[in-house]
Amino acid sequence: MVPTALLEWNRTRKKKQQRKSLEQKRAAGAVWTKDKLLASLKETGVDPNKDLLVHSAMSKIGYVDGGPATVVAAMQELLAPSSTLLMPTSPVVTLQAKHELALFDVASTPSKMGAITEYFRANVASHRSAHPLEPVAAFGPRAEAYTSLHHTDSTSYGINSPWRKHMEHEGQILYIGTTLINSGTSLHAVEDAIGHEDFKFPIYLDHRKTFNVLLQGRTLSITSTVHNPVWSNKRECDGLIPLLETKGALKRVTVGEAPALLVDAAKMKSILLEEYALRGVTMYTPQGS
Repeated sequence: MVPTALLEWNRTRKKKQQRKSLEQKRAAGAVWTKDKLLASLKETGVDPNKDLLVHSAMSKIGYVDGGPATVVAAMQELLAPSSTLLMPTSPVVTLQAKHELALFDVASTPSKMGAITEYFRANVASHRSAHPLEPVAAFGPRAEAYTSLHHTDSTSYGINSPWRKHMEHEGQILYIGTTLINSGTSLHAVEDAIGHEDFKFPIYLDHRKTFNVLLQGRTLSITSTVHNPVWSNKRECDGLIPLLETKGALKRVTVGEAPALLVDAAKMKSILLEEYALRGVTMYTPQGS
């Protein structure tokens, strides 16, 4: 396990390098406007009539005029009024077993999932789920339906979670500048769909953790399963990409300057459930076992 202090130092170092690179691009006139980003998003093949869950790394897109606000505005313009935009807004970046946030205030605790998600949470989203480990913010006609009951599940990815509902509603997932190994949260919803008793690896610790959550003026005690850090370090999520690509659930695209993945969430779930039953395929054993 890498010490937390060393991880934080490395994150700070990378951010400084990224800022320098982006300023060089701006000075050279390599600037992404909303219109350019919108055109880039359209080229990916995102279906504007389907709900869209977005994981993102702002710095990978390039220099964006207006920053995260421009990215979110382009996404909103891309989607039809009937579609809902969703983003992860976890309040911590540590492993779940080390999650020590004293209070998760649903209305104001910032997202640690990147600048785009935090701008979306604070300025655009109409609803945010109250699960302290993997909350999701949403804007659109199904925002409340996606988020309202998340905290009532005993796991982050259960039947009331936005992660599971998004799959069942045949939504899309767009990974901008990130991949399944960094942002594979929906893969956990597939594991939970299999069921803890039936899944062949002990991915959750035997004991649960309780968190304080402030929701609409009330402080709730939310108890949830947490991932076993031993198995978290064995993930090989990107090993699933060739399978999902071959079977038509995933395609490689580009957003701005960022390599990206566009995924059909329902098809991904169906494929992974079938491959688990047939060959033991998981994010820990992407070649089967």
